[in-house]
Amino acid sequence: MNTRRLIVNVDHVATVRQARQIQEPDPVAAATLALLGGADGIVVHRREDRRHIQDRDVHLLRQTVHAGFCLELAAIPEMLKIALEVHPDAVTLVPERREELTTEGGLNVHEELAAVSEMVRTLQENAIFTRIFVDPDLEQIKAAHRSGAEGIEVHSGRYADGPDRSRELARIFDAARVAAKAGLEVGVGHGLHYRNVAPLAEVQEITEFSIGHAIVSRALLVGMERAVREMKTLVG
Repeated sequence: MNTRRLIVNVDHVATVRQARQIQEPDPVAAATLALLGGADGIVVHRREDRRHIQDRDVHLLRQTVHAGFCLELAAIPEMLKIALEVHPDAVTLVPERREELTTEGGLNVHEELAAVSEMVRTLQENAIFTRIFVDPDLEQIKAAHRSGAEGIEVHSGRYADGPDRSRELARIFDAARVAAKAGLEVGVGHGLHYRNVAPLAEVQEITEFSIGHAIVSRALLVGMERAVREMKTLVG
């Protein structure tokens, strides 16, 4: 049985809303339509500066997404407090810089192992599945395993946007295989769209795809349900 999952990120629905500081479009409504279109879950990045997703969104999503609700959070005490209050199904620990337009790379677990391990432990003690967003770097994957995390999400941005896609694709293949061998659940995300996701769908070790911007962009033209169905077909 195919267990590959598509998790839809609705951050950029909130980006459009915040451009006018009004109530629409509503990322919670978008999440409902994504689930109707076949999404296996919903993810949002609750940033420290609240540039798109707001506290209201997080709480309403927890009430309406009954399974497969994931929060992307920085590995800091403030975000741990939010996770314990909201109690999502999963948390993905990510790096965060206020000046970045979007997440630029994976968390440096190797250098922050003690702090990350403590946060992982607390989340797991509260029955929250915990994964770490990492570059396709074998040392970072080994560090993620040492932290006690249950899974990783491999940063695919350099594959999506870089000049040497074949090299970056090979790095993701290697990372996925090493992680799966270590017993980690393997996801992938960042920069993936309808024209570049197919090669990654061939990697059996990858069981989850986290995709946002491409789906939201497509949804502007064809609607959220159709956009999700089309991507779901591509990832298998």
